[in-house]
Amino acid sequence: MWFDQAVIYQIYPLGLCGALDKKDAGHRILRVLDWVDHIKKTGATCVLFNPLMESDYHGYDTRDYLTPDHRLGTKEDVQKVCQAIHDAGLKIMFDGVFNHVGRGFWAFQDVIEKKWDSPYCGWFHLNFDGNTNYNDGFWYEGWEGHNELVKLNLDNPDVRQYHYDVIKKWIELYDIDGLRLDVAYCLSDFYLRELRSFANGVKPDFVLMGETLHGDYNMWMSDEKCHSVTNYECYKGLYSSFNSANMHEISYSLNRQFGYENWCIYRGKHLLSFVDNHDVERIASILEDKKNLPVIYGLLFGMPGVPSIYYGSEWGIEGRKKDGDEVLRPAIEKPEWNELTDAIAAYAALHTSHPALYDGGYRNLHVWSKQLVFERACDEERILVAINIDDEPYFAPFDAQAAEGTDLLTEETVTFDGGRELPPHSVAFWKV
Repeated sequence: MWFDQAVIYQIYPLGLCGALDKKDAGHRILRVLDWVDHIKKTGATCVLFNPLMESDYHGYDTRDYLTPDHRLGTKEDVQKVCQAIHDAGLKIMFDGVFNHVGRGFWAFQDVIEKKWDSPYCGWFHLNFDGNTNYNDGFWYEGWEGHNELVKLNLDNPDVRQYHYDVIKKWIELYDIDGLRLDVAYCLSDFYLRELRSFANGVKPDFVLMGETLHGDYNMWMSDEKCHSVTNYECYKGLYSSFNSANMHEISYSLNRQFGYENWCIYRGKHLLSFVDNHDVERIASILEDKKNLPVIYGLLFGMPGVPSIYYGSEWGIEGRKKDGDEVLRPAIEKPEWNELTDAIAAYAALHTSHPALYDGGYRNLHVWSKQLVFERACDEERILVAINIDDEPYFAPFDAQAAEGTDLLTEETVTFDGGRELPPHSVAFWKV
């Protein structure tokens, strides 16, 4: 499947296009046209759009799944952007926010108006003997206590059919290649199985990638449910290992998930890997030693998984969660390029062209507090990835099972004599 080999470029369009704080209609989504060449140059192979459709405010409070947000533009505007992305040879994923809607959602508005006489009462979890802080004259279930987000009744076949009709329309209008499933950890096993069955027939290789946080990701990811899920365990392990000088943490998680032992839990699966996204602090803000920004991206692209780049982070912009979600989702008119972007593009080129990196297994060769050397291997090739986050050079002792190899970043021949010296703040990819 194409997703297994992909590099994702994530865009929060209401933010990037400067639409989040606007009320007027506009054609702001067309700003993305100026980013397509940049995205392709980074080595990304797929654009993941966070919500594009009409919403109350931030996109995850949907009003209408079939009408683009008026602040972003028209159906024709979105089609123009999607066509440009596809013309560049890139795939497209939309954000499927199917667990809940906004209070402005047309069916919920019908319930507010007609109460128990509305034909859409069964689309939600309601109790006409209660109330909420909005004083609608009835209680309803909100997502995780947020009453501005109205939870849908996914046990209702009419709601599920509505979602399938929406997906088919998105494919018809925008030719999308897959979906991110928002809060997939809230979606029932039955819902995910039926959605996967639908997806298998709607378009060849149509991908479902679920947002999950903690727990056993196999609960949501299998041959009958999501193809992939977000790897928040390793997200935390990445920045935490760097900041605490404890590479044992991330190496343990990677081996636990992708190692060769029978007890390793996600062998052969392709989880979405990331160092930041629209919900968390920018990696340039949370990483204490900025000299390690290229290094942490090197690890991201060297470890098992489908790596994701969040717009702006490829040149190191900052944003802290404590300052609000809007700071994490800024308006940016034009993309920028610097040495960090150069490094990411080089890593992406390796990731998409070497089967060992996008499909190989994982084995730790040397783990120390500030250093990590591991092997990625498949039938076609074997690649060693070496990380040093220290200010000083370090001789890493390991068995390369080869006398020499090729440095894939420099194309130079390297020799191994019981290991190899790692320069400060460095990442290396050696094909052996």
